[in-house]
Amino acid sequence: MTPHSDDATASPLESVTRAIARAWRDLLSVYYANTPIWRLFKSVGLLFFGFFCWTASSLVLSYGIEWTILEYTRAYGFVLILWGPLTHAVIVPLVIRLRRTADRPLVRAIARNGSKINLSIFLAIVLILGTAPVSPMLLDFQSPLQSDSGSDVNPDLSCTRADGEISCTLSETEGIDSVVVTSGESQIARVEDPPYDVTFREDDLESVVGQKEFVVELRDEDDETLRRYRRSVSSVPNASLEPSSGA
Repeated sequence: MTPHSDDATASPLESVTRAIARAWRDLLSVYYANTPIWRLFKSVGLLFFGFFCWTASSLVLSYGIEWTILEYTRAYGFVLILWGPLTHAVIVPLVIRLRRTADRPLVRAIARNGSKINLSIFLAIVLILGTAPVSPMLLDFQSPLQSDSGSDVNPDLSCTRADGEISCTLSETEGIDSVVVTSGESQIARVEDPPYDVTFREDDLESVVGQKEFVVELRDEDDETLRRYRRSVSSVPNASLEPSSGA
C-alpha cells in the first residue's frame, strides 16, 4: 500500500498525527542542516525574527496593553536575537561533531541530548526574563509616539532607588506644570513645584505580571499629559550606581 493510499484510508485523527510527524521531521532536518549557507540563513533569519518579536511586543506594551503573553514574547525575541545565531552557528555544529567523534560516555550523552539541553536553557532564560525583565530589554515607545502629537517637552527622566524609596528627577522643566506618578489605577505622588523632583515608596506600587511598575507623567497647566515614562522597579538602578537616562 502506497503512502497516498494510507492517507486516503486514514481517520482524521491519524491524518493529523501523520501531518504533525512529517512537520516535526521536516523541522528537525532544517534544524540540523549544517552547511555554511544553511547556518547563515538560519542565524540571520532568527536574528530578524527575534528583533521583530522584541520590538513588536514592546510597541504594543507601550500603548498600555498589558497582556501577560506580550511580556514573554518580548523576552523570547530579546533572547532569540543572540541565542538563535549562537545555536545555529556554534552549538548545532558542535553537537553534530561531538556525536561523530566523542569517545567518552559523558560527552556522548551530552552530545545525544545537546539540542534538548540547549532548548531547555533557552526557554528557562525566556521564562526568567519574561517574569523579571532587565533594563536593556525594556523599550519605551511612548515618548516618540507622543512627540508626534506636537509636544516639545522632552526632558530626560533619571530615577534611582535606595532604602525602599524611588527618586526621579528631570533634566529640564520648561513647559511643565506638574509631575504625577501612577501605578496601576492609583496615583502615587504629585509634584507641582519646580524642579519637580519626586520621591515615593516601592511598597506603594502595584505589581503587573509579577513586577512592580510605575508611570511618570509630565502635565501642562490644563492637566493634560505632555509625556509619559513607564518604568519597572527592576530597571531602576540603586542610588550607588549611575542614574538611568529617560527615553
